[in-house]
Amino acid sequence: MSPDRHPGGGCEVDLARVLLPGDRIVVGQACGEPTALIEALTEQGGGVGGLSVFIATSFSGLFTPDSAVSFELSSMGAMGSLRSMTKAHELQIIPCHVSQVGPMIAAGALGCDVALIQVSPADVDGNHSLGLISDYVQAAVARARVVVAEINDQVPCTRGEVLHRSEFDYAVHVSRRPVEVTSAAIGDTDLAMAKHAAAYIDDGSVIQMGIGAVPEAMLRLLRDRTDLGVHSGMLGDGLVDLIEAGAVTNARKRIDRGVTITGALIGTRRLYDYAHQNPEIRMCTTDYTHDAAVMAQLDKLVTINSALEVDLTGQVNAEQSGSSYLGGTGGQLDFVRAGSRSPGGHAIIALPATAKGGTISRITTTLSGPVTTPRSDVDIIITEFGAAELRGQSLGERARRLVAIAHPDFQEDLAREAHSVQRRGF
Repeated sequence: MSPDRHPGGGCEVDLARVLLPGDRIVVGQACGEPTALIEALTEQGGGVGGLSVFIATSFSGLFTPDSAVSFELSSMGAMGSLRSMTKAHELQIIPCHVSQVGPMIAAGALGCDVALIQVSPADVDGNHSLGLISDYVQAAVARARVVVAEINDQVPCTRGEVLHRSEFDYAVHVSRRPVEVTSAAIGDTDLAMAKHAAAYIDDGSVIQMGIGAVPEAMLRLLRDRTDLGVHSGMLGDGLVDLIEAGAVTNARKRIDRGVTITGALIGTRRLYDYAHQNPEIRMCTTDYTHDAAVMAQLDKLVTINSALEVDLTGQVNAEQSGSSYLGGTGGQLDFVRAGSRSPGGHAIIALPATAKGGTISRITTTLSGPVTTPRSDVDIIITEFGAAELRGQSLGERARRLVAIAHPDFQEDLAREAHSVQRRGF
């Protein structure tokens, strides 16, 4: 390892001696973004040529049409600050689930010549915690020709996946605040959806959810529950409140008893400090957090995910609205299948009934974008107007139930199409 030290927070790695023309670079995502290395890449990459960069999600705001001119950027979706790149048509979308990223890197289907990652300081044995993101980092490190690690003394040392310093080719030591994502403001619509979703979560349930206003609202409504468990691809600040309220104990899980399982911490310093050296939170790769065989061992698993629109047969679009790419596949389908198959569990898709100031119905006759979750996997759809339980229902009955949770302004038109579905049976 050839370390370059710069405690002040900048980066002294000369990427010109690290990168080769045409290199394919994989970057740690979300709040695990190595921001000093990303800044160096945007400043120095132009002198190399032919570079491509993959990052699954970004919240740093460092990838912009102006900053990313020296490489081609790709992702599995337009989540976080990457949405600005899709608006500028500067982001190439690779359709895949987050659970597929690691295996695709390992197989060479997703090229990884260079891995840029963020880790915590080493322990006495030279092991670095992966800190805030675990998902595909190990796969990238194993595959890359060159591994450059940003060792940040403000990154928490979390339990779970570790990397030994011998696995790094270059390292830069920094002291800077990791990327933070503050909790979303909760509105009346979010709270209404959260109330409908919370009704499906009993004492002893295991929950999976993302980040955003609805998950945050729902976490507030669950403080009176007992012995909740958590197995999720990502977690936000609301988890801390739920644990401190005594609602989350993980005591009834058949596996990982007493431990919250996640692959990403996406929040603020409060969450990071809580997770630091906390044996009750374990960071795992996606081949554990999203694995069907693992989740099959979880009873009463309730998964909550979001969508842009749902058609009258139950097809879910969480990616694209017309010509605008706004979301991504993420881990939705993995968790929908796990929740719907779990004994006593449920898979919930929550979305507001309308968009664009109430002018467009999100319950629609025809999707305006791709199918993220097929109708054959969908379980429960929730809007602020109620819950439509679709599993085991005919297409005609699904259409009737979905009309009932659409905004009243659109129900008449939707009901006519629903009647057509009921009449023909498909």
